[in-house]
Amino acid sequence: MKDHNLVIYNTLSRTKELFRPMHEDRVGMYVCGPTVYGDAHLGHTRPAITFDVLFRYLTHLGYKVRYVRNITDVGHLEHDSDDGEDKIAKKARLEQLEPMEVVQYYLNRYHHSMEALNVLPPSIEPHASGHIIEQIEYIKRILDSGYAYISDGSVYFDVPKFNKDYGYGRLSGRNIDELLATTRELDGQSEKRNPADFALWKKAAPEHIMHWPSPWSEGFPGWHLECSTMSEKYLGEQFDIHGGGMDLKFPHHDCEIAQSVAHNGRPTVRYWMHNNMITINGKKMGKSLGNFITLDEFFSGSHPLLEQAYTPMTIRFFILQAHYRGTVDFSNEALQGAEKALHRMLDAYRRLQDLKPTADAPVHDIAAIERQAYEALDDDLNTPVAIAALFEACRIVNLINDGKAQASQQDIDALKALFDTFMVDILGIVPDIAKDTAAGGSGSVKPFEDAVDLLLEVRAGAKRNKDWATSDLIRNRLSEIGFDVKDTKDGWEWSLKK
Repeated sequence: MKDHNLVIYNTLSRTKELFRPMHEDRVGMYVCGPTVYGDAHLGHTRPAITFDVLFRYLTHLGYKVRYVRNITDVGHLEHDSDDGEDKIAKKARLEQLEPMEVVQYYLNRYHHSMEALNVLPPSIEPHASGHIIEQIEYIKRILDSGYAYISDGSVYFDVPKFNKDYGYGRLSGRNIDELLATTRELDGQSEKRNPADFALWKKAAPEHIMHWPSPWSEGFPGWHLECSTMSEKYLGEQFDIHGGGMDLKFPHHDCEIAQSVAHNGRPTVRYWMHNNMITINGKKMGKSLGNFITLDEFFSGSHPLLEQAYTPMTIRFFILQAHYRGTVDFSNEALQGAEKALHRMLDAYRRLQDLKPTADAPVHDIAAIERQAYEALDDDLNTPVAIAALFEACRIVNLINDGKAQASQQDIDALKALFDTFMVDILGIVPDIAKDTAAGGSGSVKPFEDAVDLLLEVRAGAKRNKDWATSDLIRNRLSEIGFDVKDTKDGWEWSLKK
């Protein structure tokens, strides 16, 4: 499978590039994870699902993937720069908790949401607070290289000096002269030589509750440092893919590149990938803007902007209907459209399980649909086109199910393999999860399904006995409580109403 010509859009080169990993059989991938001081929202969902699909697809192609996704639990200040209070420390102070209580609580909830969305766990999930020693050693090497300086117990990266030697801001396309001209010096930051410089280590103020000893002061690492340090620790001085949201290009990823080059003398990442944003009314969804909707609110329908609850699989399908580099704007109409499309696909998948072959039936060209799906994913993970290929397979399934086409056993086997490979294994759409949640259940759906089937067996017996009153009563009552029942040539099929 590795002979596939997977093409990835490299943000650094601004072109699609043929993916060739450093090692023939292995891929190293690092993705920026959450800062855990609040519940995950829809904006967190997009990178999680995007890079989950990439992880799944690379694994499907036969690579052994080491997927590292960090947890930021220290150093991320309120204004995403070098001022303000640590986001987690502030939450801990307001709620009168230990900072790591805040981290653990929201990390548990994040993991629960990811599991509901069928996002696979990464190979390694390192915490910034667990790598303080490594970050201190990393800073020492940057100081030795001459691209950082100590000021009043803090350590800052010298952006103008680095820019002169290597160029700063190439990933985001920021012009350093323009940046220096528009960046004002903030109150309390006079210890910086230049307002564009960023902190590698911050001396902790007396009231700061998260701090560690270092050669320079009792303090804490800068936000950007953790990713450079932990990616190198677990993936080496050079690795294949670094992912994250496009809002991280500047300053976070530009700073990461500068740190890594200053530390190693060469770039670390070969392919930079960035997913686009989720927006509400054209504005980025985010905690800092206060316009976010948490995943729990989506699952329960409890947010005032939501007209109904949406299942985890509907959310996942909604994300995958758009290419990861395109903007997705939230609306109930878009989510309801995704819900209906998902149900059409899952209904076809369930019908497929019960299809019976016909002897001497003409063979359908399922291989062409498979090629279309592979070509879509090879083209920079084009999930909308892969989904369109699956809907072509749905069309064939429905024709066969309705008696308007015939299928050989070869067709049925090929269709099942197609859905299991692309819908379930790669796109991560799991029928049982979607149906269980839609039914309002929290465990197995088997008893629920068996109860409906039992009623329809009673109805079938009534029809055989020409007891039309009982037959109609069962069908009408099922319809009233939310089921669509369809009689077929082989018996019946049912689904939940959309």
